[in-house]
Amino acid sequence: MRRRGWKVFIDTSALIAGILSPTGAAHEVLRLCEAGVVKALMSRQVLVEADRNISKKLPALLSEYRVFLKHLSPLIVEDPSRLAVEQACEIIHHYDAPILAAAIEAGVDYLVTWNTRHFQKKAVRDYARFPILTPGEFLEEFRRALLEE
Repeated sequence: MRRRGWKVFIDTSALIAGILSPTGAAHEVLRLCEAGVVKALMSRQVLVEADRNISKKLPALLSEYRVFLKHLSPLIVEDPSRLAVEQACEIIHHYDAPILAAAIEAGVDYLVTWNTRHFQKKAVRDYARFPILTPGEFLEEFRRALLEE
């Protein structure tokens, strides 16, 4: 699979980390998305959750965050079906089930998250049809693909 055109689902933890740390791996993933090298996908839940967390904990960054999102222009995927969420609940913590279900229904190539506690479990990785990676792991995969081209 060529790296250009990869559809990468960014969850809330990776989105917020990417905004807050200009030198971190999550920021580099967002830069690849912003440059159009890979396509960022997010669900409404991710955007609402990030907006709520930034409003509550870092209100001074809220307007800058919203401007950044416009530049990033992620593809906003539809909310997952109730059935998909129910099935995902059997595999992952109920709070994370809508994220996993949205990524599956969107047909993404990767899900990027810092939530290793829930998303890195073997059952979750086996259930998903795509790799679930931390931002650093995704960058390693991206570099590997660059070398293969």
